Amino acid sequence: MKRTKIQIQLQDYPAELGALLREAPVYDSSCSPEARVLYIERDGGYFLKSAPVGTLSREAAMTRYFHQKGLGAAVLYEHSDATHDWLLTERVVGEDLTHAQYLEQPERLCDCLAERLRMLHETDFADCPVQNHTVQYLARAEENYRKGEYDVSYFCDLWGNATAEEVYALLQRDGHLLRNDTLLHGDYCLPNVIYDGWRFSGFIDLGNGGIGDRHVDLFWGAWTLSFNLHTDRYRNRFLDAYGRDRVEEELLRVVAAAEVFG
Repeated sequence: MKRTKIQIQLQDYPAELGALLREAPVYDSSCSPEARVLYIERDGGYFLKSAPVGTLSREAAMTRYFHQKGLGAAVLYEHSDATHDWLLTERVVGEDLTHAQYLEQPERLCDCLAERLRMLHETDFADCPVQNHTVQYLARAEENYRKGEYDVSYFCDLWGNATAEEVYALLQRDGHLLRNDTLLHGDYCLPNVIYDGWRFSGFIDLGNGGIGDRHVDLFWGAWTLSFNLHTDRYRNRFLDAYGRDRVEEELLRVVAAAEVFG
């Protein structure tokens, strides 16, 4: 996990966080332009995320839910001001699965990623605060298609060349096949799974979580192994370790089509 030490101005942050931030070493740990993540090095560590107002409420709700299940960090502070949402969580002990100690054992890493996902997908979700991930997921794909925002590589890398219009037509035809019957992480990639010496510690970055179709997480699990290990050789091993009894290749294809417009 990238951490770059920075200097901050306390007046740029909610007053309630002043005591926590004052004189503490602070590091930028951001990994996307949509949100800024700071690591605060004190008392075991904290992560403070800020993003445009109205964008972190789902992540806060799902992080609380995963914490209740023993699967993630505690939410310590949530606040919205005129321009930003703020979310403070405790640090999950360990390192994410992009750390060298895990990448150096790719077979073990692949199997851990798959087996942990199967355990997540078998978790009871009756009280999950986000019950309609699939509806929101398809709506976002539709919106981005209308905006002309897409990346066909998510589909073409596995299923051959296709235009954005052809991928959209497939999604229109088969999107209804996606179910709403499994607790999802929603962005199941190596940087979002924390282990402590090959012992699972928790999940992070849960803003896309909720009840949806398991193949969303399966798609991203296979994708992250290819991306981070720079080879496609672990895709089949990942799906085998998860359990082929719960994998439908056609639904992975539908998810790939949706992710083109994700």
